[in-house]
Amino acid sequence: MSALKSNSLNRLNVSLSPGQRAWLRFKSNRRGYISLWIFSILFVLCFFAEVLSNDKPLLVNYDDEYYFPVFKVYPETTFGGDFETEADYTDSFVREQLTRDDNWMIEPINPYSYNTINFNSDLPNPAPPTGQNLLGTDDRGRDVLARVIYGFRISVWFALALMVIGVTIGIAAGAIQGYFSGKTDLIMQRIIEVWSSMPELYLLIIFASIFQPSIWLLIILLSLFGWMGLSDYVRAEFLRGRNLDYVRSARAMGLSNYSIMSRHLLPNSLTPVITFLPFRISGAILALTSLDFLGLGVPPTTPSLGELLAQGKENIEAWWLSLSAFIVLVGTLMLLIFIGEALREALDTRKV
Repeated sequence: MSALKSNSLNRLNVSLSPGQRAWLRFKSNRRGYISLWIFSILFVLCFFAEVLSNDKPLLVNYDDEYYFPVFKVYPETTFGGDFETEADYTDSFVREQLTRDDNWMIEPINPYSYNTINFNSDLPNPAPPTGQNLLGTDDRGRDVLARVIYGFRISVWFALALMVIGVTIGIAAGAIQGYFSGKTDLIMQRIIEVWSSMPELYLLIIFASIFQPSIWLLIILLSLFGWMGLSDYVRAEFLRGRNLDYVRSARAMGLSNYSIMSRHLLPNSLTPVITFLPFRISGAILALTSLDFLGLGVPPTTPSLGELLAQGKENIEAWWLSLSAFIVLVGTLMLLIFIGEALREALDTRKV
């Protein structure tokens, strides 16, 4: 019976493409497959942070008319107030107007944004978790749960942007080195060695003191150094494949260097690139958290996991600050590592 089952599996593997076989191997790793699902769900939910956590109602029915404060700014006069400025939906007068008679409103699950200060709390800040603030407040009275949600989204977007830029530059540099080899490879390798010896942290400190801190400045600075490790793997794959028979045949048929590199060599050199993607994302998230913890990252008003950890260091008794950021950070890194391990096993050509 087992021999029959083994033969049927072998026939199935023969009929599948290499990509389909790799996907089946990935699915067989339940830890990595489940981690991919969990991270994908969290990634999709972070798109809707304003819907999940906001101090503005999702939908308002006022005097038989519908309003969508999350997507549009309404002055206070719209709801019976006296000011032409945007309505403050945490104000007791505005809330009374929106709930009197037949008026009603639908609020997000967590009725706080990342910069909302809870003025109604009787506890000193940072305040521990309560029914109002499920994860407590920080040292300025802002809701920790909201800052965790928005901070997670910024971390993921930052990591993806840094990964895309680093992978693009790394593939291009490694492909040029490996394909042309010779003097081109030698010169570029010496340039990379000199550039990699630059003190990255010192440069970040210098630029942080000169320019206004922003997430785009961090992406640019870290992208200048984040591509070099990946280029070595692509370079090795191109050096190995540039003299193979199918590449020589393509060159003899008159194909351009770009066509040979992009259509023939690159697809066969993407295995190490794809394998390292989750690890590069986790490294970028950790880098942003570390820089924010040191005060070299995003501006102070921006929600950040590193900024929460820094607040936890300054307020040791406020355990909920460090614990919330720690759980989100460690959980995210564990999911990405499990995905990376499953990808590495799935793309191992020695497995059938």
